Formats: sequence, C-alpha cells, structure tokens
Amino acid sequence: MGSELIIIPIIFGAIFGVFYLYFSTRNKERLALIEKGADASIFMKGKQHAAPIWKVLTLNLSLLLMGIGLGTFIASIIDNYSTLDEDAIYPATIFFMAGVGLFIGFNMTKNLDKE
Repeated sequence: MGSELIIIPIIFGAIFGVFYLYFSTRNKERLALIEKGADASIFMKGKQHAAPIWKVLTLNLSLLLMGIGLGTFIASIIDNYSTLDEDAIYPATIFFMAGVGLFIGFNMTKNLDKE
C-alpha cells in the first residue's frame, strides 16, 4: 500500500528535475555567452524559418497513429496466415510500424523546414 504513494511523487519529481536542469543549463549557457560578448541574435538563429509547431505535431501524431493502425492490421494478417506466436507478433509489428511512421514524419518535417 505504501509503495503506490511513493511512486507518484517520484514521477513528478523526475519530471520537475528534467525541466529544472534543462532551463537552468540553458540559462547558464546564455549568460556565459553574453559575458564573452556574443551577440544576442544567436539565440534566435534557426527560429525564423522553422515550420509552425502545430503542423509538426499534427503530422507526427497522424503518422504515428497510422503506423499503429497499419501495424495492427499487418499483425492480424500474419497471425491468421502463419503459425507464429500471437503474443510476439502484435507488439513487434505495432512498434515497428509506429517507428516507421515516426521516421517518415521526421523526414517530412525536415521537408517542411526547407519550405
């Protein structure tokens, strides 16, 4: 009973720790660059021509969900027409196709950034 109560604060603490380290490190790096006399425009480099975040999220989420659906479909076909173990086919095919979908989404996002 007590272990369930400990897990939730640990998860939230880990999430807080990751964000704290990210923002504090970024702040320290920027302060160090400013102390060396670097121009402030380097912090905005690459952000002028980036694709809107909603396009990237929508593209990657849609391709991920299509990959999961296609993985489930392919796994059911393999399960019906082969003697392979059902418990291994479904997760393997779903994860593989989801990864393929995310990889395609990554490449399509690079193309969006070029436009």
